[in-house]
Amino acid sequence: MQRRTSRWIVGAGLAAVGALTLTACGSGFSGDAGSSQDAGAPLSVLIGSSGDAETAAVTSAVADWSSESGTEATVTAASDLNQQLSQGFASGQPADVFYVSTDALAGFASNGSLYAYGDQLSNKDDFYPTLVDSFTYDGKFYCAPKDFSTLGLIINTDMWAAAGLTDADIPTTWDQLTAVATKLTTPEHVGLAFSPEYARVGAFMAQAGGSLLNADQTEATADSPENLEALDYVKGLLNAGVAKFSSDLGAGWGGEAFGKGQAAMTIEGNWIAGGLKNDFPDVKYTVAELPAGPGGQGTLQFTNCWGIAADSKNQEAALALVEKLTSTEDQLAFAQAFGVMPSVQSAADQWRTENPDSTPFLDSVSFAQGVPTLAGSADVIKDFNSQLESLATADPATLLTSTQSNLKPLLK
Repeated sequence: MQRRTSRWIVGAGLAAVGALTLTACGSGFSGDAGSSQDAGAPLSVLIGSSGDAETAAVTSAVADWSSESGTEATVTAASDLNQQLSQGFASGQPADVFYVSTDALAGFASNGSLYAYGDQLSNKDDFYPTLVDSFTYDGKFYCAPKDFSTLGLIINTDMWAAAGLTDADIPTTWDQLTAVATKLTTPEHVGLAFSPEYARVGAFMAQAGGSLLNADQTEATADSPENLEALDYVKGLLNAGVAKFSSDLGAGWGGEAFGKGQAAMTIEGNWIAGGLKNDFPDVKYTVAELPAGPGGQGTLQFTNCWGIAADSKNQEAALALVEKLTSTEDQLAFAQAFGVMPSVQSAADQWRTENPDSTPFLDSVSFAQGVPTLAGSADVIKDFNSQLESLATADPATLLTSTQSNLKPLLK
């Protein structure tokens, strides 16, 4: 995953294109699902990989299934996932199984490119309901969530202790967040830093009780009083000098500013563990749930699903493969390999045991808010992000009114 301001979705980063012919090899992945299905047409699997670890893990898991089922399968890591998917759909020769992001679902579903198989999954009731909602379009559960991430508060424990703060000071409200950000701000570093984008600022909107769209995405709610309160609060932090956008610190994302010691706290997802381990291994930190705002606790969640092409020549095998890839065992292996959280509830207890320092991310699922999935919403959010960059000097009400106007044409 690129370490820039759009660390949106697990597995949505860029990787070199390379078809990987699969052979039977084990790496902690089960090979039971699909073993009773006759070998048929070969399957192609297209992923948007976050890096070598994810590509290797998915390749190994698909190889195990291929060996057990007798169905040949290949994995390709896309250089531009949505573009390559669109080209495949247009040519009538799409990949059989592939990653689908929340912002791409509506477009691909509405034009008939996707096979709506969700209700056929034997494990459909194991997925977190909010993730199922993210991949439900026109009342149909289209595809299985492959994993997910939420946002949490990441705290530099050395800076925390140097400021005289203890575990009792971990903020649970906006007022407390302001207080600790102020106390942590020094001439050397700011108290809090995060990316200037909806994928971070939107968490404050959720904490205020706001959102860009209502729950069933039939009404634009960007210009609500709740969202205005959230942006006013963030603007106040920026103007007080106790928070800065990562771009204003010369960093590509909050994790970089945090790792470089430019900020004592940041707001990031569970992927930060891998980023800090690889790039800033000496930084000591802890993770906490994001503090509650006037509307209670709130965070954002990000996810992809396993799509199956409507034109796939072997949907039966594709469905069997997806069931295997979303099994409890495979999801736990993926989590260990590249840092995601399992999308199935049956894996939660073991994941917590294996990742005790990251449990606040999973504990946040009960108050997590999905990002908009309407066709065209990605472009609206892109424009919203460009306006958020100048939030410190902008009028938040004007910004939200503009976004409201841009969302309305997307509604049915």
